[in-house]
Amino acid sequence: MTLVDQALAESKTGEGSRAEKVTTATFVYQHLRRDILKGELKPGQKLQIDQVAARYSAGTNPVREALNRLSSERLVDRHEQRGFSVPQLSLESLRELVKTRCWLEAKALEESIANRTQAWEDNVILTYHRLSRTKVRLPEDGGDNSEWEIKHRAFHNALIAACGSSLLINYCNEMMDHAERYRYISMIIATTPRRDSNEEHRLIMEATIDGNVELAKEHLVSQYQTTLRLLEEQLEIVGAA
Repeated sequence: MTLVDQALAESKTGEGSRAEKVTTATFVYQHLRRDILKGELKPGQKLQIDQVAARYSAGTNPVREALNRLSSERLVDRHEQRGFSVPQLSLESLRELVKTRCWLEAKALEESIANRTQAWEDNVILTYHRLSRTKVRLPEDGGDNSEWEIKHRAFHNALIAACGSSLLINYCNEMMDHAERYRYISMIIATTPRRDSNEEHRLIMEATIDGNVELAKEHLVSQYQTTLRLLEEQLEIVGAA
């Protein structure tokens, strides 16, 4: 049984539930997206349709559909007459990404605090608690950091969930995808000391729950700017080497 067959079979299981059927194109999209975000497919690597099909035991049509979908999300570059490739990473694009995240997520957080409800507050606290109890697993330790990434995204999504704009939330999540690529690269090269991200998240959470809009935004922006500074240092060291 191929990987696709196994996924399709699992999608149909469940007692008394109507599980959503996973199409082959969706399977390829999900796994290709994961491999790009985690850096298993390297920046600049060509994505030959036949090779991608073989990698995920799928046909070429589902692969094309998945690649086009990822291209629309800017997680795959599409070149006329030259096919597809994994987007390159650069300091210039990183700086633009962080600047835009600071603008949009700070505004989304401000609106969420203005629209606060008890359920929203409870979810911010719950997602922070789950994140704070999840250990970061480093590549050199042979660890898979997927659990931390999932809970990290859940926390940041909880912060902006009450902003009142699904479009803004979608934009923020697209930028989270691109930031995740840089974070995985950062963990691999690991040339600087580890930061206390739990403390950074605690400060954001507490200011948010206290309703201190400016302080919450300040802590959020500070975290992203710290990420930028550390990544700049890492990438410059690697470039110099």
